[in-house]
Amino acid sequence: MAKGLRNRVLPAVSNPLFPSAGHCTGYIVRRLCDKSVFAKALTIYPFICNAKAMFKCPPCASKALPKEYRAIAEKLFPAEGFQNEKGPSEEAAEAFANTLGIREDYRRVREALALGQGVEKFLENFQNNLDLLIQKTWVEKAEEARKERLLDDVPSLIASIEKGDYSQALEEFGSILEELAYLFFGTQSQKDDFAEYALRIDAQMGLFWWYGGQINAARGAPWMKKADQSVLQSLLLLGICYLTNF
Repeated sequence: MAKGLRNRVLPAVSNPLFPSAGHCTGYIVRRLCDKSVFAKALTIYPFICNAKAMFKCPPCASKALPKEYRAIAEKLFPAEGFQNEKGPSEEAAEAFANTLGIREDYRRVREALALGQGVEKFLENFQNNLDLLIQKTWVEKAEEARKERLLDDVPSLIASIEKGDYSQALEEFGSILEELAYLFFGTQSQKDDFAEYALRIDAQMGLFWWYGGQINAARGAPWMKKADQSVLQSLLLLGICYLTNF
């Protein structure tokens, strides 16, 4: 695993919508390669649910969130589910963006998309960054085909975004995040305590993977079909902006 972590340093990709992005600084790589942090992360924590993967137990995964994050996170995805079947609010998405540390980029991109300015360049940069993130992730030879399949899934996601079909885009994005988690963390991403595991490594990174679990679990949910496109766009941009700054 350490070999893969050392290789996860990507070249800069210029992005006018993300002046702070494109550096791919490898912050998480450095955190994981710090022996004390990594040893702490590998501690066996108590299981928090009986599901096979974090991506399939959203109510249980919420229990792993620190108190200072849980209230904001559960406004985005309530542990008991959505009562109105309309999904989360745009206000909850913006508050979550602030907690993830991407508020300025999130606002900038939302405004640009609303005005129809720089959309093509934004999506091109995002696809380039995501492709690089996948390509530069070291995996065992037996997993190379899995990585190639993931790369093949990215253009379909971009096409759904370009069409403004955010319900479809979120479903595809959830699947991509699940595979991306596996590339980064291997079978650990499929264990009950993955949310807590990621949070112990880095709080914001753990919060992002908690979000990824919620997006993945929401595939096919009734509210995904009833929510406003602006709400679905907001949810999608949370993940896109975070990964662009990754």
